Amino acid sequence: MSKKIIVSYEEKPCYGIHFERSFQHLPDLLSQSGFDGQKICIVTDSNVAGLYLKEMEDLLRGFSCTTFVFPAGEEHKNTDTVGKLYEHLICNSFDRKDILLALGGGVTGDVVGFAAATYVRGIDFIQVPTTLLSQVDSSIGGKTGVDFMAYKNMVGAFHMPKLVYINLAALKTLPDRQFSSGMGEILKHGQIKDVSYFRQVQGNAEKILQKS
Repeated sequence: MSKKIIVSYEEKPCYGIHFERSFQHLPDLLSQSGFDGQKICIVTDSNVAGLYLKEMEDLLRGFSCTTFVFPAGEEHKNTDTVGKLYEHLICNSFDRKDILLALGGGVTGDVVGFAAATYVRGIDFIQVPTTLLSQVDSSIGGKTGVDFMAYKNMVGAFHMPKLVYINLAALKTLPDRQFSSGMGEILKHGQIKDVSYFRQVQGNAEKILQKS
């Protein structure tokens, strides 16, 4: 099941959202996007690392990859984590031609997007969201931000990803609470913009909740 949606910005194509049921097509997409010669830094949190990091490293073994893992949790979406990521990139000689890969939920996507927007005045990044909420919300649109001291999302930037790769099979590992959180955002989209879309979700609620 391969499907692609093009996101436009100022009426011009900006990037694609790719829907798959595994991670296996990601290396081909990276090559097609011209990332063969660049270094890639896989950034993820300690929870997602245990689920998908080894698989991702194996898939991208044909690329020059490093890995940065930070502790899971909203409390680590801050400038301290971004600073440690900067240090990792500097120590591994990342420059403007290289790329960051955000593997995880909204916290990871925000940290990576902001780091990509600001490291050496901006480098490319891709979003590989693994939660429903990040797949339908935070990985789309280029809005990034991290917390500063006690102030939420106080530091941020708009920086569009080069592509978004959504592995729908990742939703099967989500706790029910996180899945429901994403569904809340989906229902909100329908209520605001498209009543037929909202009714379609309602009519398929049982199937959706079974993640089938």
